[in-house]
Amino acid sequence: MRRDGRGRGVSVAAATALVCALGLSAVPETAYAAPGEPGPAPGPGGGADGGATGGQSLEEVHQEVDGLYRKAESATDAYNLAREKQARQEKAILKIARAVVKAQKEMAGLRKRAGAMARAQYRGGGMPAEARLFLNGDPGEFLDGVTLARKGEKATHGLIGRLERTQAALDRYADSASLEWERLDRSRAKKAAAKKEILRKLARAQRLESRLAKDERERLRRLEEDKARGAQAKWLDTGILRELGSGATAMGGRAVDFARAQLGKNYVWGAVGPDTYDCSGLTQRAWSAAGRAIPRTSQEQWRLLPKVSTKAMRPGDLIIYFKDASHVGMYVGSGAMIHAPRPGRQVTVAGAGSMPILGVVRPDAR
Repeated sequence: MRRDGRGRGVSVAAATALVCALGLSAVPETAYAAPGEPGPAPGPGGGADGGATGGQSLEEVHQEVDGLYRKAESATDAYNLAREKQARQEKAILKIARAVVKAQKEMAGLRKRAGAMARAQYRGGGMPAEARLFLNGDPGEFLDGVTLARKGEKATHGLIGRLERTQAALDRYADSASLEWERLDRSRAKKAAAKKEILRKLARAQRLESRLAKDERERLRRLEEDKARGAQAKWLDTGILRELGSGATAMGGRAVDFARAQLGKNYVWGAVGPDTYDCSGLTQRAWSAAGRAIPRTSQEQWRLLPKVSTKAMRPGDLIIYFKDASHVGMYVGSGAMIHAPRPGRQVTVAGAGSMPILGVVRPDAR
């Protein structure tokens, strides 16, 4: 890591280029400060006494709140994934139900035909067609009867075969429906458990924050920004900015434009717009607006979308954060990304290196 004056100069230049390139006056002036630059001075009450936080320091409150929101975000991914699976399974059950109705109608028709054949045989005295043929003394009628008997036998065999196949299909549908219902029940249970976990974590974090006085809440926000700024500065100090791509594809550019248009909108867990978003809801909708469908959750985006090197990322690429892939932002160029951070925050611009990067994915990779 570079700590000499030249390294600091590169970081300051990169930070300046970032703000200028984005042209966003809402970006805090200190958001991309270089190492060694002073952050906001702590105000009174921010020491070990912790104000109204039960003896915790503001740093400890920050760590706990941040951890709770991270766990809630991870649970949100589990919730969204379970919800997607539930929707797919409900569609599968509906498709099976329609197939069953069709097969049942076919079965009713086949049984009707079989009944007609049985009644015809009964009217013939129950004598097999072959026996009646041999009792016929007219050679011409005998030959015609042979042809008709063969057709009748073929029709009978065909009818029996269709009855057997239709019944087998109905049995398969019954097994498939039973399996899908079991899967649906599991998805519902997972979704309910994830929602319970989310609400519990969010409530705990919100209780902690609500105990803070107004000035302490503001210092907590500044503390979060300080940490993000420090992580971004270290990332820029590696020289990464000189290697990153600056040109977006047409589709990537549309995704970035959409993300920029959402700046200032509130984070709400599970939300996919148009007025509120969670992190992966924002990236999914941005790429949908660009013309490319991508998975709903950050974990599925990481698992299923093409991966690229961090050094090769370009505007529109998605940056996946943390080891559990529980957060995602969209790279917009000049070392910055746009993301929906957490409850109580708004869609904003942040340093692409302000959180631990797991990797980068490219929705429009060919």
